[in-house]
Amino acid sequence: MSLDKPYMDVPGTTIFDADMSRQGYHLNQFCMSLMKAENRARFKADERAYLDEWPMSEEQKQAVLDRDLNRCIQLGGNIYFLAKIGATDGKSFQQMAGSMTGMSEDAYRDMMVKGGRSIEGNRYTGEKK
Repeated sequence: MSLDKPYMDVPGTTIFDADMSRQGYHLNQFCMSLMKAENRARFKADERAYLDEWPMSEEQKQAVLDRDLNRCIQLGGNIYFLAKIGATDGKSFQQMAGSMTGMSEDAYRDMMVKGGRSIEGNRYTGEKK
């Protein structure tokens, strides 16, 4: 029996719910492993070998290797866990978020300082304006 998930129709948004949590469990655990210096060093020394120690899907591993954070999110990654990859690469959360939107870090910062994205396009498909 599937649950009714009316919140799933927000255009351009991946909702992190229990199903996504299950799908991304090992991806997110890999990210949390990067909190330890020795694991960051092992990952940076041979990313593929370190990723192969985790029972993630090949698609998840490739998304990490490509640093395609939007794809990681679609595959169950949680942005708060994925931030550990950025930190390992020496990137700020602002730099990561900017890259995910296709904006420069400065353009992303300026947008956020001005109040963020427009509400247009962020409503449920069935929601009235």
